[in-house]
Amino acid sequence: MKIAFIGLGNMGLPMALNLARAGHDVTGFDVAGVTSDAFASAASAAEAARGTAVVITMLPNGDILRAVADEVIPAMDQGAVLLDCSTVDVASARDVAERARAARLGALDAPVSGGTGGAEAGTLTFMVGGDADAFETAKPLFEIMGQKAVHCGASGNGQAAKICNNMILGITMIGTCEAFALADKLGLDRQAMFDVVSTSSGQSWSMNTYCPAPGVGPKSPADNDYKPGFAADLMLKDLRLAQQAAEQADADTPLGAAARDLYAAFVDTEDGAGRDFSAMLPRFEGRGRG
Repeated sequence: MKIAFIGLGNMGLPMALNLARAGHDVTGFDVAGVTSDAFASAASAAEAARGTAVVITMLPNGDILRAVADEVIPAMDQGAVLLDCSTVDVASARDVAERARAARLGALDAPVSGGTGGAEAGTLTFMVGGDADAFETAKPLFEIMGQKAVHCGASGNGQAAKICNNMILGITMIGTCEAFALADKLGLDRQAMFDVVSTSSGQSWSMNTYCPAPGVGPKSPADNDYKPGFAADLMLKDLRLAQQAAEQADADTPLGAAARDLYAAFVDTEDGAGRDFSAMLPRFEGRGRG
């Protein structure tokens, strides 16, 4: 399949490399000038998009996605698929999909879970919104770049699934970190805490798989001085997107709002920038109730 890949950052580059290594004809473009010997490079997004069956984008935010869509949609052949793997606001995803369909293109919003490690290993999970026919076209690519792709329904629903999932993740990580900090102050050993909670009703992915306490549970970023597997900055981005969507949908999400505010303080005014999102635990360790 002839593919354009727009956005060759920490996630996009390994995804594009996996497609090229699987035998697809990939042309890449990135505004930072990132290139690879494994695939062709274009001088612009529009140049990369011409004559392709699928254009994949992996971009930082909705405004940039809209701008790239303005450039690539007119360059794409009718019947081609615009596959956006960025994590952006639902409104931007739906606007771009509507413009793509007006140009007789297929359109998918397919944000990912799995981080840079999943991008490199080809084990990402894709949450996909958009046309069923476009999903079928892209399915072989999802199978190369990831381990699972779930069709969530209409355009924008991939973004909706991603931000709802990550709102749960942000809330549960904060709860897990709060509980460990309280256990410390009550004199409860962390290993005992893990052994109880990981097999009881308090268990969660944040506790069982990605434990924020160093030396407890499976190896996680906590065991590497909280160097990011999933950066607190990115969690804050997703929590802000979730609250933006909640405001637009008139949904009451008080815990999501509280999680956003805590991560905003952690990243913007404390020492959370550039650290893993589980570094909330040392934050709570050093704080009293006041």
